[in-house]
Amino acid sequence: MNQIDIDHAARTNDAFRRELLTGEHAQVVVMTIPAGGEIGEEVHDDVDQVLLFIEGTGEAILDGESSAVGPHQLVLVRAGTRHNFVNTGDAPLRLVTVYAPPEHEPGTVHGTKAEADAAEHH
Repeated sequence: MNQIDIDHAARTNDAFRRELLTGEHAQVVVMTIPAGGEIGEEVHDDVDQVLLFIEGTGEAILDGESSAVGPHQLVLVRAGTRHNFVNTGDAPLRLVTVYAPPEHEPGTVHGTKAEADAAEHH
């Protein structure tokens, strides 16, 4: 099915990264960043990424410029932009991200950032 309750999916996700839907040109993933955690600095050369924040507070760092992020905020990371998102709060930072084109294999679930890092190095 290509219809889900995205708010519920994001709020109940305890995995660092969980792929929900993948199409030919875009992919929907939910992420949960623990207090004090981060996504990790990265650059997607050919992928635009949209992040919608659901719960928690954090910091968006795009090409070295920081700004606060929280619920109901959306950030567009254009392909080629060095970026990181850091949880600055005491509770999990929960978000939905859309990659265009898809970035991860359908069915991908990384329970922790360490699992995600290990998978990306293989």
